[in-house]
Amino acid sequence: MVLLFDSGGGRETIRVYDSCHGLNEMHRHTRGGGKQNGVVFNNATLGEGMRAAKEDIKERYLAMIEGWEEWR
Repeated sequence: MVLLFDSGGGRETIRVYDSCHGLNEMHRHTRGGGKQNGVVFNNATLGEGMRAAKEDIKERYLAMIEGWEEWR
């Protein structure tokens, strides 16, 4: 699951939720530093993790975007 933001200069990746390493991880993207290392955000199954990611984005997307904008 990916949170994208149209910054006026194109689409920017803000968050990526995945399970590439067998764990439910979240990767922050920063404006100046790009993709950060993943952190485990949910210890449940992949399906439960993706549902949790969807809820996290729905509830906190504005704060996530603001955090991305602050990291230059």
